[in-house]
Amino acid sequence: MDMHNSSATNDYARIHRAGVDLKGLMSVLGKHLYSTPIVALRELVQNAHDSILRRRLEDGWRGEGQIKVNGDTQSNTISIIDTGAGMTEHEIHAYLATVGVGYTRGLRDAGEDAGALIGMFGLGFLSAFVLAKRVIVRSTSYQQPNLGFCYQSSNAEQYSVEPCEARPVGTHVILELHEQHCALAEAALLRPILKRYCALLDVPIHVGVDSGEPINRESPPWRLTAAGGLHPLQLHKRQLAFASQFEPTFEPICCMRVGSHEQPDLQGLLWVQDGVTYGSNDNRNLSVFLRGMLLDDNARDLLPPWAGFIGGVIEARHLTPTASREALQRDQHYDSARGAIGEALIAGLVGLAEHQPQAWRRVLLRHNESLLGATLCDQRLFDLLKDSLRIPTSQGDLLARSLVVEGAVHVLLDSNDGFETMLFHALGFPVAQGNRYAVLPFLRLWCEVQGVQLVELGSDSGNRQLFTPVSLPASQLDWLSTRLAVNEELVVARFAPEALPLVVVGNHEAQLKARLESDEADRHIASAALHLARQYTHQIEAQAAHRLYLNFANPAIQALIHAIDGNPPGAWDAARLLKAFKVIIAGQATAQNTSLLTEALEGLAQSMQVLLAR
Repeated sequence: MDMHNSSATNDYARIHRAGVDLKGLMSVLGKHLYSTPIVALRELVQNAHDSILRRRLEDGWRGEGQIKVNGDTQSNTISIIDTGAGMTEHEIHAYLATVGVGYTRGLRDAGEDAGALIGMFGLGFLSAFVLAKRVIVRSTSYQQPNLGFCYQSSNAEQYSVEPCEARPVGTHVILELHEQHCALAEAALLRPILKRYCALLDVPIHVGVDSGEPINRESPPWRLTAAGGLHPLQLHKRQLAFASQFEPTFEPICCMRVGSHEQPDLQGLLWVQDGVTYGSNDNRNLSVFLRGMLLDDNARDLLPPWAGFIGGVIEARHLTPTASREALQRDQHYDSARGAIGEALIAGLVGLAEHQPQAWRRVLLRHNESLLGATLCDQRLFDLLKDSLRIPTSQGDLLARSLVVEGAVHVLLDSNDGFETMLFHALGFPVAQGNRYAVLPFLRLWCEVQGVQLVELGSDSGNRQLFTPVSLPASQLDWLSTRLAVNEELVVARFAPEALPLVVVGNHEAQLKARLESDEADRHIASAALHLARQYTHQIEAQAAHRLYLNFANPAIQALIHAIDGNPPGAWDAARLLKAFKVIIAGQATAQNTSLLTEALEGLAQSMQVLLAR
């Protein structure tokens, strides 16, 4: 064995300690960890809160916990004062001035009952340097009540700690604000910021020298129910008032409880917004508090995707924050909370329908279309809503049961408002607008449950139920197709009403095949989904995008067909009139084929001249 090579290999493989650019790290953590400098206020109040709980936990203290936040526009400073545990000189060096080491996390690691403590990462104090050009901390520990220590730093990288006059047990943090943040020293700005962040904290928080009542004086509604003593009407009023504080755009209609007193790990309030929504609207609004402190005020993904008209506030104990404590990690706790919130929402809607009929009517009126989509996501919602939601039809918005005619519900698959609407108007029954959000899948499910036939005009199966084909000689079909059809498949059939000579109906399957097999589809549809869809459309034979149905039951059509073989002069004029009628009614005056409309109008005028000249 070559000992020289072995020694060189060992030297090369030796473990080295990575270097740390402290200045760069402090800049990243202190200035770029948080999305907004306002978060610094939350972090410092959180530290004060945890210090009070620590004093109670370690010292058995039962005194009045309190946090005061004062702004001074003369000196451009903000002070945060607490009656917490305070810090010894050692603790200032070990925790306050050491990045990534938090006393609270140490308690958790030691197995202490620290469930109400908020801090986790030992990074929050750094946020003070986002707001302040200098930070001063004066603290007296409950362990050394006769000693005081003063920490000072301008960049969190270098600092000093000196003895100072002992203060009452607790900590006083002073932020000498950067010029661009001096406006935060005004109580009018501090109060709403902290009221939102700290609304659920148990420790009273006073903002301003003459603050009066604490900003978090009122408990959230789900804690009030635990205490009892409130009449249901009073509780409902408190719930709506609480919801209004967190709903920036809409007035809450009604509220629903999340969680229970027996399961306090996840509790909160959901509400229905009073704004009219459509299928594409997403006004979900959810604020998440972790152990009493606002963590994320844009946690909409915890709500079901169909709940675009729901707002809420959730208080959790076991969700996992990111290091900046402004968002949530997508872990098993997150998935569990999302499932629990979805279940609470469904149960709340069911309870609303049963116990608050007036509010329920408002919910149905405001969010009918969104709820149509919601019924497709959960069987319980379908069972709840199937007989209450209205379907857009050719005769206005109607309940699904009002669409049943002779054991069938009829639905249009195209958005064109031409022959299809005329056909159903003439027949005298409503037709659902299948192109509107969630209408077609809802009706398919509804008809299946009710044992009712669904006729989808534009599909092969639907067309077979409405149109009975009639066989004609190929020569007659060619003559009719040449003179009447424009990129359409001509079909002679019997259908009602007899007075309608022809209709043009979209071929849904052919249109789907064309869309999926176009190059454009490759850019908009995921490849796996596109492959599966094309497996279906490859089975569809190439067909025209529209079908022209001639009504063999119509006397005028019968006369035209009988006149074809003799080819009298009137057959040409009759066909020209029918074509003009078809083009005008079908509404084909689009930008690319205005020539068709011009040709139809000219044909109409010429046919009239010929008829008048006879």
